[in-house]
Amino acid sequence: MYDRELFLQTLASSTLQQLVTPFDAQTSLDELALRVTDVLGLSGSAVSLVHGDRLVLQTAHDSGIASVGRAQEQSQSGPCVMAWRSGDVVTVAELAEERSRWPVYCETAAKVGITAVASVPMKLGAEAIGVLGLYSRESRDWPDEDLAAASMMAELTTAFLVHDAHVREQVEHIEQLQRALTSRVSIEQGKGFLAGSRGISIDEAFETLRRYARSHHTTLAETAEAVVRGLLEP
Repeated sequence: MYDRELFLQTLASSTLQQLVTPFDAQTSLDELALRVTDVLGLSGSAVSLVHGDRLVLQTAHDSGIASVGRAQEQSQSGPCVMAWRSGDVVTVAELAEERSRWPVYCETAAKVGITAVASVPMKLGAEAIGVLGLYSRESRDWPDEDLAAASMMAELTTAFLVHDAHVREQVEHIEQLQRALTSRVSIEQGKGFLAGSRGISIDEAFETLRRYARSHHTTLAETAEAVVRGLLEP
């Protein structure tokens, strides 16, 4: 059951760790599965993320729960898929009663002794980007305080995932600009070098470089750099 003191300690520790250490998305998901299992006294938990039009398992507390997650991923049917599509928390106190709705999922869960499950959407605004799955090997009614604690931990991890994606996007954009600037500098240097060495105009030098690059299936920047280094006479 929900341990309030452990929950607060876990939440504070998780937040501090994410702030002061280099961020790694997979490690954050692994930590979420481990911490929510401890806080709620679960048999285990798992995290699945949305990839295109599918929900894909990312991490699981143990191999048994991983097999349940993979069965759900392959069939795209189960409580986590339902929570993702609806955006609502899905709880099941007795999985045996849901065999007709999720036959593959329930059969796999029964093989590893999973009796009760809850699925908590990991939301970005109104859209779920993933689902935190909670698993118990005993019948469980899933009280509101358990679900509230799981939701808060899922929201924290979601925030870090979104922040990481934004940072990576910004870094990629900066790297693209740097590559473009480097290419531009190389081209300008190549044009100037060729124009000076042959006594032709800048426009003629550019056309010479462009024609050579096109006919030899290389980039304009690579051609210009080779000219400046004396490795090429187009």
